[in-house]
Amino acid sequence: MPTITTASVSPLPISPPTTVTPQTPSLHNSSQPIKRRHLLLATTLSLSSFSVSVSIATARGLLQMPPPRLSNRYFLVRAGESEYESLGIINTNPVAKTSVDSGLSEKGKKQTVRAALELKALGACERNCWIWPSITQRAYQAAEIIAAVNGVSRSYIVPEYSFLDARGLGAYEGQKLEAVSKVYESDSISSTIKPPPIDDGTPNESVADVFVRVTQLMSILETQYSEDTVIIVSPDSDNLTILQAGLVGLDLRRHRDLSFAPGEIRYVDPSSIPSYKKPASAVYKCLNPPNCN
Repeated sequence: MPTITTASVSPLPISPPTTVTPQTPSLHNSSQPIKRRHLLLATTLSLSSFSVSVSIATARGLLQMPPPRLSNRYFLVRAGESEYESLGIINTNPVAKTSVDSGLSEKGKKQTVRAALELKALGACERNCWIWPSITQRAYQAAEIIAAVNGVSRSYIVPEYSFLDARGLGAYEGQKLEAVSKVYESDSISSTIKPPPIDDGTPNESVADVFVRVTQLMSILETQYSEDTVIIVSPDSDNLTILQAGLVGLDLRRHRDLSFAPGEIRYVDPSSIPSYKKPASAVYKCLNPPNCN
């Protein structure tokens, strides 16, 4: 008779209960629910770190006129007489700004050489300098002359494509230079009056329009450079007079009082910039809101 052998079976060991530590749900684990407060906390932390880095990077990019201070040393230069100016003709259409006809006349070249020598005498580029000309032919030619006389590499010439365009005079385009006096009569009344329009592509810009352009230019320069020398070369006077009026706090309607002759240079003296005054909104305090006088 077969013998049946029975093996003794040991009871399985019973493990003590394990303690489960609560964990913050991972955003990468789709099987766990995402609590709203965790999501908001993570978003807030990431945005706060981002905003700090952005504010540091862009803090210098906001320029007010007149500015509390300038980070760079500036020279303003009007290019010498152009071929059109030698003929007594108004030419402000940006379509033709790179044309040879918009370049310096023989007289204008001599005026620009004198300006370059004056910059050298002032030591403008002793520790190197950046030259920012309009891409307009006469302004860029002037920049090349300034660079050559002052021993500045062409790599330090930075052409500006729009903010330094000659002021667009609209329907006065192609007329005699004497017609500009009508524009300045309107300027003295209001900085927002535009010259009559024309349909040939020539802008008709008010003083306020040009002011926006040159303020944007200064914002770029003050953000891009620090403790450098920048020479701004304009094809006309109005860019520079409106810019200087903004820097010194002069009524823009009087910008003509600061007129630049062809080939003239002018150093921007920081002492001529008035001390910054807080706007009324930053000074006035209401002590008994909402009853404020």
